[in-house]
Amino acid sequence: MYNHFIKQKVSDLYEEFTPVEKTIADYILAYRELKLPPSPQIAKMLFVSEASLSRFAKKCGYSGFREFCFNYQNISLEEKTGSLDALSQKVMNSYHTLLEKTISLVDEEQMYRILKMITAARRVYIYGVGSSGIAAREFKLRLMRIGYFVEAVTDFQLIRMNSALVNQNHLVIGLSLSGSTKEVIAGLRIAKAHKAPTVLITASRKQQLLSCCDELLPVASQKNLNAGTTISPQFPMLVVLDIFYSYLLQSDYPRKISTHAETLSALYDSDTMER
Repeated sequence: MYNHFIKQKVSDLYEEFTPVEKTIADYILAYRELKLPPSPQIAKMLFVSEASLSRFAKKCGYSGFREFCFNYQNISLEEKTGSLDALSQKVMNSYHTLLEKTISLVDEEQMYRILKMITAARRVYIYGVGSSGIAAREFKLRLMRIGYFVEAVTDFQLIRMNSALVNQNHLVIGLSLSGSTKEVIAGLRIAKAHKAPTVLITASRKQQLLSCCDELLPVASQKNLNAGTTISPQFPMLVVLDIFYSYLLQSDYPRKISTHAETLSALYDSDTMER
């Protein structure tokens, strides 16, 4: 697919476009040639006005649609001659975009609020399925290494059963990049009904999700990330969990580092005994 750089920009801005602008964006994202047709031809083809094309281009950071087309053609030619380098850059650009978005979403006060919740809990349960289940298991191991009692629950039925057994002494963290994983969302609602503090980590901005959690920790995302066609879907989730882990680690740092060393020592002693 030619011209990743401009298409990435269009993809990143997609949710900010009006319905008419999304029609134009869909056309640009699906286009495969090196040079775009003239604006009157595109306008006629998409049943939009040339003024809409101009507004779309300005929202993408260009002075008008003519400049948008000029940059599209020039960068397309550079990418075609770049071959493998362009493919590598495509992946790196996706990671870079998500990292920049993640930095803009970090709320230090929220991080400390969630830190207090996890510190006060006798046990932490992390709900996640699919790629979010992978992130849940990874986060569980990291929390265990610094002294927390944690369980990753990644099975549909076990999430339901677990959520019915928690209480105010437990913390439930739900991971769902899309915010539409029914089992995770339902599990959080049940857990909250049982007075357990709840946190949802998601890229979704749906207002109705606020009713199933005490804290909604936002994750950066981009269009079609769930499909995992360019980069791993759990990447932005792992980045946010790493940031939160750094806040957690700094709280009572000497004790947690000591506990981390003890758990590593236990693993090493276990390997030595087996040999």
